[in-house]
Amino acid sequence: MPSKASLPENYRAGFVALAGRPNVGKSTLMNALLGQKIAAVSPRPQTTRKRQLGIFTTERGQIIFVDAPGIHKPHHKLGEAMNYEALSTWEDVDLILFMVDGANLPHPEDRLVADFLQQTAKDLPVLIVFNKVDLTPKDRREAYQAMYRELLPGAPLIPISALTNEGLDALLEAIYDRLPVSPPYYDEETLTDLTEREIAADLIREAALLHLRDEVPHALAVRIDEFKERGERGAYIAATLFVERDSQKGIVIGKSGAMLKQIGTTAREAIEAMSGRKVFLDLRVKVRKNWRNDPATLRRFGFRLPPAKKER
Repeated sequence: MPSKASLPENYRAGFVALAGRPNVGKSTLMNALLGQKIAAVSPRPQTTRKRQLGIFTTERGQIIFVDAPGIHKPHHKLGEAMNYEALSTWEDVDLILFMVDGANLPHPEDRLVADFLQQTAKDLPVLIVFNKVDLTPKDRREAYQAMYRELLPGAPLIPISALTNEGLDALLEAIYDRLPVSPPYYDEETLTDLTEREIAADLIREAALLHLRDEVPHALAVRIDEFKERGERGAYIAATLFVERDSQKGIVIGKSGAMLKQIGTTAREAIEAMSGRKVFLDLRVKVRKNWRNDPATLRRFGFRLPPAKKER
C-alpha cells in the first residue's frame, strides 16, 4: 500500500455498491474496469449469488466496487438470501450505482430496486448507470433514459457500455467526484477479496450456466472439495456440482459424461486464464433435494439468510 506521504492531497478512496436487477451487467462492468475476469458472467440472470469486491486502483484514487446479486422477486429461500446479501451491501458504502439495461424499457424489478433505494439508502448519493447503450435503438435512447430518470428523480444518469467500454471514463470521473478524500484501503496489487478457491467455484458454475438450459442451471450449486498446489504441474481442483433432482443430475452428466466434460473443459480454461497456471479439474455431481429452500444447506453453502421476522 502506498505511504500517505506519497499520495496526492486529493487522493480519494471509497466503497461503491453495484445495485440493480439481475442481468443488467454489474459483473461485466467490474471485470471491464479491472481488466481481468474476477466475477462470473453469463447471459442468464442471477449469475452472481454472493457479495464480491472488485478493487480498482489508480494514481487518482481507489474505487472498491461491491458486486452483489441482482435484486428480484424471490421464489425460494435462496432468492431471499440473495436479496438480503444485495441490500446488505448498501450499509457501509459511499456511493451506489443503480445499473439498468438501457437496451430495454424499465422492468418491474427496476422499480423494485428504485423503491428499495428510496426507502433504505436515502442519505447516499446514487448514479443511474444506463448500461448497454450500444444496443439501445438510437431513436429511442432519449425516451428510455427519461423513463429510467423517473425511477429516481434527481439522480444523474450516465450512459455506458460495459461490453465496449463506451462511457467508462465519464463514469469513473463521476465516481471519483463523489468519493471522500482518503488513503487507499487495499494494496494496489489487490483486485478482489475472494480467494482463488472461491473464484474457481464461480467459474465452474458460470461454465454450467453457459452449457445447460431451462431450470437446471438455477438449481445448481458448486462446492470446492480440494484445492491443492502441485508446483510446476499447476493446481488440482476437485469440486462437486449439486442439483435438486435425479433427472437434473442426468442432464448435467450427459450421455456418456459428455455434458460434464464440456462444463469441465470450459471451467478449466477460465480458471487457467484467471490464475495463469495449469489446472487439473475433477468434477462430480450429487443430488441434494430442494436445497434452495433448505436453510441448513444454504448456510453450509455459505449463504447468509435474512433474520426471521418476529411475530406480533
